[in-house]
Amino acid sequence: MTAVPAPLDTALMLAAHGVPPLPLRAGKAPFGNCAACAKNVCGGRPNMKAAGPCSCPYPCHGWAAATTDPTVLTCPAWATAWRRAAAVAYHPGGAGVTVVDLDDAAAVDWARATLPATRTVTTTRGEHWIYRGTMPSSNAVRPGVDIKSLMQYARWLGNGVGVMAPLPDAVRALAVKEPPATRRAAQRLSVPLRGHGGECPHRTPTYLDRGISMAVQRIGEARSAVHATVYRTFLAVLSTHGRCGCLTDTHVNRLFTAAQAKGETPRHCTDAWANALTTLGL
Repeated sequence: MTAVPAPLDTALMLAAHGVPPLPLRAGKAPFGNCAACAKNVCGGRPNMKAAGPCSCPYPCHGWAAATTDPTVLTCPAWATAWRRAAAVAYHPGGAGVTVVDLDDAAAVDWARATLPATRTVTTTRGEHWIYRGTMPSSNAVRPGVDIKSLMQYARWLGNGVGVMAPLPDAVRALAVKEPPATRRAAQRLSVPLRGHGGECPHRTPTYLDRGISMAVQRIGEARSAVHATVYRTFLAVLSTHGRCGCLTDTHVNRLFTAAQAKGETPRHCTDAWANALTTLGL
């Protein structure tokens, strides 16, 4: 039976590879602020915009305590936290990566149909998909999906399998809020982005059809923020399929029909689609 490394041993291994770790207590939460930092009387990290130790030597302030400095990790002030640690976390943004946290089987199915393959790590209920590159973190970008990168922590569960891919536009699009609708006359949408050239990377129509089906499902499951959900869904579809010219009127009409079934007007659908095109430079 293989012995499980002690939390500090795991932390030092991560730090040696440029991944800033921090200890987690029971319940997968960081250790709370010490008495000197309670309620951020120490000033905290300036608006929590950067990682690194404050004047307090303890592992305070959650993700911002993560560090690759072995002197800090092994100092007496951290010793109690490591002895009490139930797990080890790391700051993805500090390691230059983004974690797409898929919390259940449905979210994993969505990712397999929508996102490019990358390194994956099995979690208790789902998977972590890890991409090379950073972005703002955002929770609940769709059912069962969180994005953990800058100013966030993720539990360390091992190296995972697969080759880490560059952070795709489809992931960045999930955290983008819809800009104000541009004023334009209502119009009938023609086949978008046809003739951009280049070989279509989707070897069979199954990949595209599953992606459209998942997008329709996402819109249909929206219980609030329908406008934003429709826009983010359009943005995700276009970022994945918009440049190769394989989208047709039939695909787009399926998306528009799903949006209008949730109460969106044809005008709003057209504006959201046009805004997504503009955002992606298409």
